Amino acid sequence: MSTADRGVNIGPPHFKIAVHSIVWLAKSGCTLSSAMIANQVDSHATFMRRVMQALLVAGIVESKGGREGGYILLKSSADITLGEIYSAVNTCASEPELDVNNCGAAGDQLDVELEKILYNAEQQTIDYLRKFTIADVMNRVDFFVV
Repeated sequence: MSTADRGVNIGPPHFKIAVHSIVWLAKSGCTLSSAMIANQVDSHATFMRRVMQALLVAGIVESKGGREGGYILLKSSADITLGEIYSAVNTCASEPELDVNNCGAAGDQLDVELEKILYNAEQQTIDYLRKFTIADVMNRVDFFVV
């Protein structure tokens, strides 16, 4: 049964795919192309390249060009936290700024306050996710060869 069948949403879509991708990179221990990773995590290669680009910028993976190119982990699975991955792929993790020129209406003030609350909730989520590594997740899953 897939996650979609269970009706479970796991954070932003990029987060789930990024975690799955890093697990497969860790399990393989070698360089994998975006197409190979996309096939393993049931995603499209173009979407996968966007996710991997965010992980590359965050220093979680390295990209190797050429015929045998692809992505490889820069750290061990025990050194990569879920919080680090979440921060890397979530583009909404910046603190909201108060626009003092546009705060007069109650609706505008409400929006600003809601943004602050959601930002703080997201920071607490990231702090919690930092307690778990990819190795922790891998230890919780029974991998089998088909």
